[in-house]
Amino acid sequence: MRLLVTGAAGFIGANFVHHVLGDAGQGDVARLVGVDLLTYAGNFANLRGCEGDERFRFVRADVADRPAMAALVAAERIDAVAHFAAESHVDRSIEDHAPFLHTNVHGVLSLLEAVRERPGVTRFLHVSTDEVYGSIAAGRVDESAPTRASSPYAASKAAADAFVQAYGTTYGVPVVITRACNNYGPLQFPEKLIPVFVIGALEGEPLPLYGDGLHVRDWIHVEDHCRALWHVLRLPGADGGTFNVSAHEERPNRQVADEILAAVGAPASLLRRVADRPGHDRRYAIDATRLRNTGWQPRWSFADGLAATVAWYRDNRTWWDAVRSGVYRQYYEHMYGDRLRASDPAATGGRA
Repeated sequence: MRLLVTGAAGFIGANFVHHVLGDAGQGDVARLVGVDLLTYAGNFANLRGCEGDERFRFVRADVADRPAMAALVAAERIDAVAHFAAESHVDRSIEDHAPFLHTNVHGVLSLLEAVRERPGVTRFLHVSTDEVYGSIAAGRVDESAPTRASSPYAASKAAADAFVQAYGTTYGVPVVITRACNNYGPLQFPEKLIPVFVIGALEGEPLPLYGDGLHVRDWIHVEDHCRALWHVLRLPGADGGTFNVSAHEERPNRQVADEILAAVGAPASLLRRVADRPGHDRRYAIDATRLRNTGWQPRWSFADGLAATVAWYRDNRTWWDAVRSGVYRQYYEHMYGDRLRASDPAATGGRA
């Protein structure tokens, strides 16, 4: 396989690159080309250790640059694509949707065109999200559920999914879509709940918990997600299919916060109930039966995965110290400063 991985220096993309260049891809991967623009969440340090692998090449480029992507796919004789590159933070999409339209929609179109021009490509794997389904009041939704995006981020991913499906139907591009629940694990940029709370708890900083803290999320360790993606990328007969990826581990955000505080040994007084985000989906829950029936199963329980994640952040302070400098501090103050100053520590209640 000659594999193109976009968003290769991001959280899930980098974990996937390490997974494939490790034991998983031995004997299966002749070439892995990683593409990333290295914006705020793309961190070349996430790929440390890959540079010495003769199969690996890194290219700094914008996936929405159609000529660049077409030239790269042709020059590297790519025969499979794993497309991770995306703007992914809901709060940022509420502030400014333009980067989400550029990367998530124009980016996928750029890559689909590049693949359409190269008949040798046998699989285009588009990595999407459960957020395209919107809030789920009860039960779990399978892949037949309609998309009901609530945020600009989710809307951009739903649009990307639709274009992927259209290119499969209209042009015969061998596409597959995966829609994963919330990921956690090493290398996650500290704007998402778990790394924000783990690092904040380690530092003794106030932790901003949106609303009543009872928004429910479905969690999967990034290693299990990478195993699922590698499985789907090589799955016979999957063209045109969509697969939900979930470990079926639901938790209210408040419970996740409590478990993080307990794992770090930090007090419940760090929690601050802050003003909720607009359009905040109450609950996500997806059914991954279709994927499980093909032979994939998660290996990490949430309890074990969270403990390992806390340990990773505790042991890798140099990584997150570098990430949390400069522009990140400005963003954090902009996003949470006023909310935290208006919060009431006593309003959190509960346990830790």
